[in-house]
Amino acid sequence: MKHVHAGKVRDLYSDGDTLLLVASDRVSVYDVVLPTPIPDKGALLTQLSNWWFEYFTGIPNHVVSATDVPAEFAGRGIRVKPLKMLQVECIARGYLTGSGLKEYERSGTVSGIALPAGLRDGDKLPEPIFTPSTKASEGHDEAISFADVVNQEGREVAEKLRDLTLEIYSRGAEHAAKAGVIVADTKVEFGWDGDVLTLGDEVLTSDSSRFWPADDWEPGRPQASFDKQFVRDWSTSTGWNKEYPGPEIPADVVAGTRRKYEEAYERITGQKWAGIQA
Repeated sequence: MKHVHAGKVRDLYSDGDTLLLVASDRVSVYDVVLPTPIPDKGALLTQLSNWWFEYFTGIPNHVVSATDVPAEFAGRGIRVKPLKMLQVECIARGYLTGSGLKEYERSGTVSGIALPAGLRDGDKLPEPIFTPSTKASEGHDEAISFADVVNQEGREVAEKLRDLTLEIYSRGAEHAAKAGVIVADTKVEFGWDGDVLTLGDEVLTSDSSRFWPADDWEPGRPQASFDKQFVRDWSTSTGWNKEYPGPEIPADVVAGTRRKYEEAYERITGQKWAGIQA
């Protein structure tokens, strides 16, 4: 195997005609990798993604095998098809929060989409919206409009990206709601497998989505979460300027973050987390 790429959280290895995508225990907030890992995080993300990839029948994905991986990558690595990845972060929002809320407070829009007046932090949107961003290899991703995606990829591809992203969000949010989890928003990525637009990277995980407990949802304030918002909020409270290097994460925040990743996995899949299985 040849190590071909190190992302913020995942490492990519070349192995014959396939790639090995391995999720580490690194945690990235505000596009900066913090120096403290979260134990089992990579395995929890991988196993949740694998569950969703199977759930979304009918949507092509990059998975070749979730089990045919070297022993050292068991549970946190998957064998995948090499895709020609599109340089667009495909984001669907069903609730107003985060960077979308900040834009809305400035202009009444999110990614150029006009929204009703008077919405608060955590409010459900009238319908899910597609709010893409750039895909920065370094630094911060930047919000772009659907028109920008059309200019970059062409109208037909842009419409497919939008429709697939909203389908994944809507179907995923409907399932999660049955487990008492609100999916506020999520990010997915696509690439070309020949001429087939294919879902890659991860899908509906605690790193790529905001998961909120439905029984604690209350618009007008920040929401409790089952995702890395917990460590994101902690990092902000330290006065950190959101630039490299990030602060060390204290043990209690590490433990709390891990518990939230585990609870998201168990609620959504309906399976007890049993650790990494070789």
